[in-house]
Amino acid sequence: MTSDLLAPLDLAFWNIESAEHPMHLGALGIFSAHSPTAGAHAADLLAARAAAVPGLRMRIRDIWQPSPLRPLSFGSATREPDPGFDPLHHVRLHAPTADFHAEAGRLMERSLERGRPPWEAHVLPGEDGVSFAVLFKFHHALADGLRALTLAAAILDPMDMPERGPRPAEPRPGLLPDVRKLPELVRGTLSDVGRALDIGASLAVSSLGVRSSPAFTAEATGTRRTAGVVLDLDDVHRIRKAQGGTVNDVLIALVAGALRRWLDERGDGSDGVRPRALIPVSKRRPRTASPQGNRLSGYVIRLPVDDPDPLGRLDTVRSAMDRNKDAGPNRGAGAVALLADHVPALGHRLGGPLVSQAARLWFDILVTSVPLPSLGLKLGGNPVTQVFPFAPLARGQSLAVAVSTYRGHVHYGLVADAQAVPDLDRLAAALAEEVDTLITACGS
Repeated sequence: MTSDLLAPLDLAFWNIESAEHPMHLGALGIFSAHSPTAGAHAADLLAARAAAVPGLRMRIRDIWQPSPLRPLSFGSATREPDPGFDPLHHVRLHAPTADFHAEAGRLMERSLERGRPPWEAHVLPGEDGVSFAVLFKFHHALADGLRALTLAAAILDPMDMPERGPRPAEPRPGLLPDVRKLPELVRGTLSDVGRALDIGASLAVSSLGVRSSPAFTAEATGTRRTAGVVLDLDDVHRIRKAQGGTVNDVLIALVAGALRRWLDERGDGSDGVRPRALIPVSKRRPRTASPQGNRLSGYVIRLPVDDPDPLGRLDTVRSAMDRNKDAGPNRGAGAVALLADHVPALGHRLGGPLVSQAARLWFDILVTSVPLPSLGLKLGGNPVTQVFPFAPLARGQSLAVAVSTYRGHVHYGLVADAQAVPDLDRLAAALAEEVDTLITACGS
């Protein structure tokens, strides 16, 4: 294994982290246990397998001295093998618990140790003796959703996955560009400038006339609470077939409806509330999930929380997503992450704290989709019954929603600031209720 410089977006995630806003992804997998000792056995398996996975041995080391081979690397960071890697520093077995989500919230509060490979696996035996859970945490600088899935799958039981084709060799960059490509490079630079201006203008427009809610933008306390919702995927398909659009459109519309129900119940009111939702878009294909580094853009849409009509909310979401797809993931307010490629390493280092505070100017709530394999996941022969993905909370946001489909069910993973959103379980219940509301409205 050799070291490599962090990609610009990875470096941005590394530098915007703070104690109150750890930048790690999470996933809580709940397993059906064959025996009361299955959790302890699972922890042993994870530790033993982690030692053989190269990606899990990689730490991130800051660069404060430029080298002759990397003269512009000052202020950057490298991903490199940890010579003192010990899986037992990363895989931890906890005492039995009756509430997996309560434990997951507590563990999601804690930042990953930056001197070691930035990932952890927490095994939580169930007090019932017939279940256990594993909370995986991966720093966003180490992995995006697809890469995190690949790393986690490498320490679960083997499963039949499609073979990856060989990656084409990439030319090694020289100190100077090939003069034959200069006209093309100039055109590319001008295109990048135009795209940056377009993204900036779209971001400014998206922030006009925004009325949000304190539920989304309360001051951070650094505490965390998680909740999970499981829906029948067949119900989602029934809505999609009746109204058109995509499964993702329905899943986002369900979030809008649940937020409306939740805000009205807690007395905040939903009139005029149309929060900006950031919908991340992966630019990485599933078969290329192994290369390191984030490949992300995004769409920004206004969630029609203020619309009392459930079908109207779905139509609004579908239309907004269609417009975003027509424009593509390289333009618009949601594509701000792409600008990270044009910021020098030292700029990320010095500007990280400022960028972290700008998130609330960009979006109010994150709604992200995390892909999962259709094949059943197991650990020590114990099958996964539920998987709840968790997204990090940016500064200025107190709620994030992640969603995955797994074996005929939709799993929503909710993460919130525990003090700002003490009633997260009620929002989870509102999501389940919103499915019935949409089905009834569709006449299905």
